[in-house]
Amino acid sequence: MPNQMSASEIGLTLANRRKRRKIRQDQLSEIAGVSVRTVRDIENGVGNPELATLLKLCDVLGMELTITIRK
Repeated sequence: MPNQMSASEIGLTLANRRKRRKIRQDQLSEIAGVSVRTVRDIENGVGNPELATLLKLCDVLGMELTITIRK
């Protein structure tokens, strides 16, 4: 079974990637077309972001989001 990430782990992963790419939260939000508050909330592991929002952020950060359907 693939690893399952908690909301806080997803947020930390996105934040680390953003920082490695030297992108500020406000820049990421503008490029991805989401609010700065949304980026901040996701990075802090709070809220319940839509799949489309996560896909946008991952695309900008050069990341891949994988969904596994269990039997």
